[in-house]
Amino acid sequence: MIITQQWNQEDSDYIRKKVIEHNLSKLPDDVKHPVKNISFILRDEGEKILGGITGTIFWFHLHIDFLWIDESLRGKGYGKELLNRIEKIAREHRCNLIQLDTFSFQAPNFYQKYGYEIVGIIEEHPNKGNQQYYLKKKLTY
Repeated sequence: MIITQQWNQEDSDYIRKKVIEHNLSKLPDDVKHPVKNISFILRDEGEKILGGITGTIFWFHLHIDFLWIDESLRGKGYGKELLNRIEKIAREHRCNLIQLDTFSFQAPNFYQKYGYEIVGIIEEHPNKGNQQYYLKKKLTY
């Protein structure tokens, strides 16, 4: 056996694929749900990207990967609109849960305002004086 330190996309994709295969082998069929990547992009009239939200749906839940709004547009409702749109897609795909993580210098209060509950905090991360928050929102029908 040889352990090497190197990074390349092909090896990373292989490890990811093997973890997914293992996970799927441990879950009943009724939990398995096709993976779907979702994004909504906010652009100005010149097609410049000024914000967006991205996420991944699997196992009947949505993981919000990223939400960003250009600083010039913050506080004008665009974040709420993007969040509403991705939540609508989650409901259309019968997701039961949405989860995400954010830092204290990002937007934990924003998410809480829209029904997200803090389920975990890592103190002093990524540095002293900041925290990383893990949040969830249960979807009901």
